[in-house]
Amino acid sequence: MQLAPSERALLAYFPNSDAAELAAKELRESGYNNVQVDRVSRFGATNDKEINNALMGRAETITGLTLYSAGTDSFVDNDTRVLLGADPSVSGYGNHDYGVAGGSVFMVTVVTTGDYAGQAEEIIKSNGGKI
Repeated sequence: MQLAPSERALLAYFPNSDAAELAAKELRESGYNNVQVDRVSRFGATNDKEINNALMGRAETITGLTLYSAGTDSFVDNDTRVLLGADPSVSGYGNHDYGVAGGSVFMVTVVTTGDYAGQAEEIIKSNGGKI
């Protein structure tokens, strides 16, 4: 995506998905059309809700639950799963927020013009986001 000369993209980080979703909802209700919520992972993968759902008893791997990775189910080779399972964030023996960008893994992106960027920043910060 390429921004127009008058547009700005604000990237805000949140400690949990609830705060990120609430900020995104408030931004949309305030008239911002380009708002997106993402989970940041150093592994470049997304959670597979079908395979890695602990509440439904379908969790196939510990890495799928802890790393939110769609690529860690039983169809992936053993070497990959073993290496991901050795990561400190899986074992729980790593530092607090080990490997998490800025300590917050949920990112809200909003595209706006410079005139409305200040209002978007206020909404983000009032919901616990960091720009």
